[in-house]
Amino acid sequence: MASEKHFKYVILGGGVAAGYAAREFGKQGVQPGELAIISKESVAPYERPALSKGYLFPQNAARLPGFHTCVGGGGEKLLPEWYTEKGIELILSTEIVKADLASKTLTSAAGATFTYETLLIATGSSTIKLIDFGVQGAESNNILYLREIDDADKLVAAMQAKKDGKAVVVGGGYIGLELSAALKINNFDVTMVYPEPWCMPRLFTAGIAHFYEGYYASKGINIVKGTVASGFDADANGDVSVVKLKDGRVLDADIVIVGVGGRPLTGLFKGQVEEEKGGLKVSFTLVLMNASN
Repeated sequence: MASEKHFKYVILGGGVAAGYAAREFGKQGVQPGELAIISKESVAPYERPALSKGYLFPQNAARLPGFHTCVGGGGEKLLPEWYTEKGIELILSTEIVKADLASKTLTSAAGATFTYETLLIATGSSTIKLIDFGVQGAESNNILYLREIDDADKLVAAMQAKKDGKAVVVGGGYIGLELSAALKINNFDVTMVYPEPWCMPRLFTAGIAHFYEGYYASKGINIVKGTVASGFDADANGDVSVVKLKDGRVLDADIVIVGVGGRPLTGLFKGQVEEEKGGLKVSFTLVLMNASN
């Protein structure tokens, strides 16, 4: 028989927001057994930005428990033992597949149910994948994405298997820039590809982007702008071997990392809450009032 548990508070999601929220609950004196964090990941909340930086260093790479929240905010590192001491239940490796806000009930893929009085939605986002758009060959091995620690482990394994090889990074945002730098540090031949006229166009002016692109070029990173990946070829083992660009160019590749954005994970709440601009509409006034109490 599937289990059922009840909590006064549930944080749905195990990312950065969950860890920092748990710290605040602890400061406010949450009682043992009142709060649970439900996460599909197998580890306690951690500082996700580490995955595209220190986690990929060729020497002295960052590993858990070194970057559990809340070290990114200059605070205490919340190891799994911290949650136990506070009486906060970590329910890990648990994917919630149904959320009924009217009955305040969450149901997991294994059939377990969790009821609550107050729900904090911290589900974050999922990566946009080229396979979703039917890009030819996008299911090939070593076409990788980076969102969670499992993704980072796959990238590290691919880097070790294709040591000193050729890497193509699709995307010119934060992920693209950081992973290009990490791959170069690991002695890969790196090419960045993005459709915009310069990197980080939503944040950088042309002048600022020109500076960074020049710096990357000085480190030996090839930059291809104004086009996108339109297809991939694979070798006999199913490993990606070629990236075909929309402008007709072809790039050899042992690893491809795609960083073209994400989508808010709101599907569980479809039709139950008001949405706006692809996300859940919230009251900032209410959030600020709650934060000040």
